[in-house]
Amino acid sequence: MNIGSTITQLRKEKGLSRDDLGTIVGTSGAVIGRYEREEITPSVEIANKIAHALEVSLDYLIGNNTVILKDKKIIERTEAIATMPEEEKKQLFNVIDALIRDYKTKLSYK
Repeated sequence: MNIGSTITQLRKEKGLSRDDLGTIVGTSGAVIGRYEREEITPSVEIANKIAHALEVSLDYLIGNNTVILKDKKIIERTEAIATMPEEEKKQLFNVIDALIRDYKTKLSYK
């Protein structure tokens, strides 16, 4: 998906008009429409404001990530994990991998 269609889809999911989104990010609805039609590309600063307004990461908005993290607790935990020493990360990921494996096994037996 391209940035224009991603903006359109997310904006509609949030129930925002182009004017609403434009007001939030500091531009006009007409400019938002031009972004959505890909007539112009938003600057990094504006794209970041759009991502924030639509509650997605900038990576998701521009198509570099296919997962939307909306749960702030998951984001906070991910940030905490990033600061951990490598050995502790490895132990944590072993536990997480085991839980995921067990969950997938339960699903396959249903």
